[in-house]
Amino acid sequence: MLNGIRIVEIEGLGPGPFAAMLLADLGADVITVHRKGGAVTPGMPERSLLDRGKRSIALDLKDAADIATARALIASADALIEGFRPGVMEKLGLGPEDCHALNPALVYGRMTGWGQDGPLSHAAGHDLNYISLSGALWYGSAPGDAPQTPATLVGDIGGGAMYLVTGLLAGLLNARATGQGTVVDAAIYDGSAHMMNLLMSLGQTGSLSKTRGRSLLDGPHWSRTYTCADGGHVTVQCLEPKFYALFLDRLGLSDDAEFQQQFNPKLWPALTARLAGLFVTQPRDHWANLFLGTDACVAPVLSPHEAQHHPMNAARRTWAEVDGALQAAPAPRFKDQDWQPRPSPSRGEHTAEILAELGQPGTP
Repeated sequence: MLNGIRIVEIEGLGPGPFAAMLLADLGADVITVHRKGGAVTPGMPERSLLDRGKRSIALDLKDAADIATARALIASADALIEGFRPGVMEKLGLGPEDCHALNPALVYGRMTGWGQDGPLSHAAGHDLNYISLSGALWYGSAPGDAPQTPATLVGDIGGGAMYLVTGLLAGLLNARATGQGTVVDAAIYDGSAHMMNLLMSLGQTGSLSKTRGRSLLDGPHWSRTYTCADGGHVTVQCLEPKFYALFLDRLGLSDDAEFQQQFNPKLWPALTARLAGLFVTQPRDHWANLFLGTDACVAPVLSPHEAQHHPMNAARRTWAEVDGALQAAPAPRFKDQDWQPRPSPSRGEHTAEILAELGQPGTP
């Protein structure tokens, strides 16, 4: 879908590389500027699956000759992704004004935690810090538990990378129509807060409480994760009455007077305890098989490796091992397009090739 679009990615952490991977998955020519001689980020592999489908050039952005190469590369691009603290790219001579002087139609994507301005713009932080201050973490766990969400999903990926990609694509459309580029200020703080709006809409009907564990989606017994006899877990979220009725029927609880009062918040704690006592009597897969294929809205909690071997994955081919690394296929999907994994480059693998494209023959 993005064939013919060139994205320059300045090597960074987490959400920036993920956003660039997503654009590469969609067919863009993504060129990652890796640090020449730089060490791999702690915990990351030499060939990261986040670099799949990209090309790599190794540059030292403190070297005048390499800065000239970076400027030539940016001049040839449709968009740029960088994830430094505010002001760093400006000090390198690669800030938005510098780059727009070279390429007026460039869509300049900036990925940060706190944004380009504000009292915390230069402060360090990570996923949990951004979403805790934005309000996105508040409903993250059952009442009585410390708020917690799956690592990186709500902040780095959901509130960060996805909003950066959305901003870049919107900017690219506008640039094609007007010939004028823009600057995308994608802050995880902003994006994670924006994702709360679906939940916040429940507040318009009084279904969202300021107290954790008392809202429509985090208080009821029918919107929970339950522990099973083998230590596994199942999720239950049968919001609609017709689905809730199917849930009760499968459990033999259809005639229970208390369970029939689905939306009585006074009963939610007691009914939660009753269901917890029920689910813990059988292993996870017992419950998974009992509800399989029904509209009762019950599903087992699987690890990514278990998900790879589930019948759902056999049909969708969402999880696959590529070069020994388990990874998820691109999303969304497009009609008549079949994903074929492209390899991740080694650092600087395409340096000579890209220099030749820029008319700067040289050695890596």
